[in-house]
Amino acid sequence: MTRGLNKVMLIGRLGQEPEMRYTPAGRPLTNLQVAVNRSWKSSDGEKKTETEWFNIVAWGKLAEICNQYLSKGQQVYIEGRLHTRQWQDDEGNNHSSVEVIAQEMLMLDSKSGEQDTELSEGLPSEDEYPF
Repeated sequence: MTRGLNKVMLIGRLGQEPEMRYTPAGRPLTNLQVAVNRSWKSSDGEKKTETEWFNIVAWGKLAEICNQYLSKGQQVYIEGRLHTRQWQDDEGNNHSSVEVIAQEMLMLDSKSGEQDTELSEGLPSEDEYPF
């Protein structure tokens, strides 16, 4: 049997306030946009910076926590997996979007000034892993 790995780890800042809503079945989900900067020096020594934007989706209790505790400009660590969502618009055009499905979130700075608050949903604690 072959195993696969789909894991993403990001540190960046929220570009807007979290947007929380509920599915028709009542399950909470929160959308976040996280900007991650990358800096380097060009061959002529000039400092360059590039910003990559990531769409993050948190579900369940993690969605509620993200909505309650995160705000625009805040630095966060997000761990999750990539997911490609596909849909068709009203004119029949196909669209796709790559999202990060959040499984863990760590606030690196917070509204209340607390540091390093870690929150995750449904993940076993270290002592529950079988290895």
